[in-house]
Amino acid sequence: MRINEGARGDDEVLTVRPRLTDAELNELFAASWPDHRPALFAPVLARSLAWVGARRGSRLVGFVNVVGDGGAHAFILDTTVHPDERRAGLGVRLVRAAADEARARGADWLHVDYEPHLAPFYGQCGFRPTAAGLMRL
Repeated sequence: MRINEGARGDDEVLTVRPRLTDAELNELFAASWPDHRPALFAPVLARSLAWVGARRGSRLVGFVNVVGDGGAHAFILDTTVHPDERRAGLGVRLVRAAADEARARGADWLHVDYEPHLAPFYGQCGFRPTAAGLMRL
């Protein structure tokens, strides 16, 4: 499902559950995350509640994944915007579209874990800080 066009009035398009290849996801993640190692994404997306992709033309420039517990809780994972596209609101649009989709699929709560420097970004997306626990496995 196509959501909207970019705020710049150009060819940026957000889509819920777009078809994505491992190659294009790995290319986006490699450009965005220096420690990224190539991965297979089909098994991950098969278990996802939804995901949102952003394209500019044919190029994947943004992605966010939403997983759920089968009930009231959903979780944002892997919010990624290509470095060339950052600081223009794309990340906020991706997360808000993911929140809308999680709500439409029955979630009442949307969770996200993030590093402290990302608090302002997630605040713009509508999240409020909460106390939470985390265990590295």
